[in-house]
Amino acid sequence: MSKTIIDTNFNFPGQISVYKGKVREVYTLNNDLLVMIATDRLSAFDVVMPKGIPYKGQILNQIATKMMKDTEDLVPNWLMATPDPNVAVGVSCEPFKVEMVIRGYLSGHAAREYKAGKRTLCGVSMPEGMQENDKFPEPIITPATKAEKGDHDEDISREDILKRGIVSEEDYFQLEDYTRKLFQRGTEIAAKRGLILVDTKYEFGKTKEGKIVLIDEIHTPDSSRYFYAEGYAERQKNKEPQKQLSKEFVRQWLIQNGFQGKEGQEVPFMSDSYIETVSERYIELYENITGETFIKADVSNIEERIEKNVRNYLKDNS
Repeated sequence: MSKTIIDTNFNFPGQISVYKGKVREVYTLNNDLLVMIATDRLSAFDVVMPKGIPYKGQILNQIATKMMKDTEDLVPNWLMATPDPNVAVGVSCEPFKVEMVIRGYLSGHAAREYKAGKRTLCGVSMPEGMQENDKFPEPIITPATKAEKGDHDEDISREDILKRGIVSEEDYFQLEDYTRKLFQRGTEIAAKRGLILVDTKYEFGKTKEGKIVLIDEIHTPDSSRYFYAEGYAERQKNKEPQKQLSKEFVRQWLIQNGFQGKEGQEVPFMSDSYIETVSERYIELYENITGETFIKADVSNIEERIEKNVRNYLKDNS
């Protein structure tokens, strides 16, 4: 079994604080620097699974940093460097308390709500007569409030965000504009790989200077859902499930094993061989999304490797 990293306890020079999210651990240092470490933790239904997935942190970090470079001409982002396969370093920001979810197709959470008879999601109306995985006439933005670790993200409408003063009107319109631009670019990048970007979420923050930037991850299999373009129309016509590239396969496995993150439910046991298949699926996701061969980093001592790489970066850039 490859070695995984599921928790970190580093003490970097100039360290001020540590924030532990569901998957990433964020170290705030002096001089407005953030060191973000992508762990191998796997979260589904807002619950962190007991075992880590080999190479998952590296995969998420490398897809996200590559996609940020591929979109920085459209939308400014927080990223400065990637000193280690699992690490991104960037400028410290005050995160907005909403996640900007954008959906091009009726899938996942939106499809479940639609099936339950709802025709409005986050204040946005959905057309009648759609079947699961149909394309929306126009992509819809369905924001969610960001949950603390262990809580569920909650749907919220633009009206409520503004009414409750979670984000100012001026900033919110900028977030919407950036979200649409990023989704359009993500859709174009996916199409070149024979993929359809179905839905995704973006997170934004504000720098000390008041500039809105893209933060966290972008277009990864954890934050996005992809379909294979080939055979999409035929599968829709025959009312067959779409072939997906996302962590939906983990969610489906959990559902089949009686777990949906509801109260009183226990996470089913994940054998080492199942964990291995999840790792292989993530590598497949990486190669499909980026069009590049995945190169496994040395995991003989991940903590030591990360610490050395980050310290060297900080020393060289102090």
